[in-house]
Amino acid sequence: MPVVDIPGSKSITARALFLAAAADGVTTLVRPLSSDDTEGFAEGLARLGYRVGRSPDAWRIDGRPEGPAVGEADVYCRDGATTARFLPTLAAAGHGTFRFDASAQMRRRPLGPLSRALRDLGVDLRHEQAEGHHPLTVAASGVEGGEVTLDAGQSSQYLTALLLLGPLTSKGLRITVTDLVSAPYVEITLAMMRAFGAEVRREGNVFVVAPGGYRATTYAIEPDASTASYFFAAAAVTGGEVTVRGLGTEALQGDLAFVDVLRRMGAEVSTGPDATTVRGTGALHGLTVTMRDISDTMPTLAAIAPFASGPVRIEDVGNTRVKECDRLEACAENLRRLGVKVSTGPDWIEITPGGRTPMAGAEITSYGDHRIVMSFAVTGLRVPGISFDDPGCVRKTYPGFHEEFGALNARW
Repeated sequence: MPVVDIPGSKSITARALFLAAAADGVTTLVRPLSSDDTEGFAEGLARLGYRVGRSPDAWRIDGRPEGPAVGEADVYCRDGATTARFLPTLAAAGHGTFRFDASAQMRRRPLGPLSRALRDLGVDLRHEQAEGHHPLTVAASGVEGGEVTLDAGQSSQYLTALLLLGPLTSKGLRITVTDLVSAPYVEITLAMMRAFGAEVRREGNVFVVAPGGYRATTYAIEPDASTASYFFAAAAVTGGEVTVRGLGTEALQGDLAFVDVLRRMGAEVSTGPDATTVRGTGALHGLTVTMRDISDTMPTLAAIAPFASGPVRIEDVGNTRVKECDRLEACAENLRRLGVKVSTGPDWIEITPGGRTPMAGAEITSYGDHRIVMSFAVTGLRVPGISFDDPGCVRKTYPGFHEEFGALNARW
């Protein structure tokens, strides 16, 4: 039975870096993800004056509850959405003038709801070009806290950023959320905040965070469930079997629920305390599925949908249009290039398998999006001739993906 060791979770690593920087004392992160996004986050912390020591298996961060150690800084957030949304929020709790910019791709991604909420809390935040987008400057003087309303219908990261800020305010925060996507990611945030000593609770659509800061700790990063979805999907479409260690019944990440979608389609799934196994049965059924809470795995499902026995309709994933690219249209365009019938709407995609008509290989347009490349690598297990215009964009979250994926296929 092939066993795959998936790199650490990007989402958990980013949250852990924020929490470690804000905590009182030295925090050790065990097995953090080392990728372009997380390296960019760590580099941003260093620019803000935090001490970050990195070894292959552990990162150590000297926390500063009072905020950045410098009075001025220019921070480049690369392509990282967590970096671009979390670091300005962290800086706002300190004192000084901090400028943030990002790649052209990240500049296009929205920031407006978080900016409005921070301004409502008294943060002096200015967008230099397009309102609601990078670049931006924060003239920080601490955050008192209080009540604020937030629309997190585009990204749960807006809510996570405010939640993480809460213990650093003098009064705490009471956040009323009018809309929320990818809710399981917020549960990750709440669990991790508590692990670092914060008091936070949810009352329906209201989140209450007490002041009091964070305590340093040693924190182990679990494997990335979104990344694991490509290996689970690979087993489902090839009739192979794969086990991912470190993702079991106690996992924090909601994206592990992707295996339940595979189970509905006909794969065999076994989840234990510390591992999950998927075995392909040689058949995949069509289905209609809502993926609002696990939308990062939408491209994975879209990429294997052509191998199902009937149509696959994925609903309530409108937020995927404002990720690294418009993932709904990127999946649709690439599937059509392979000869697959696809329809899309504002927040849905429907893929109709071609029956006996074989798909033809083609070059996949990645749009610089790591998830498009990794998803269609799964399609390539069954369709000869698939290539990518930018295979290296996987470095954003998994620099060694192609090597590990190829090794797994060889073992099968």
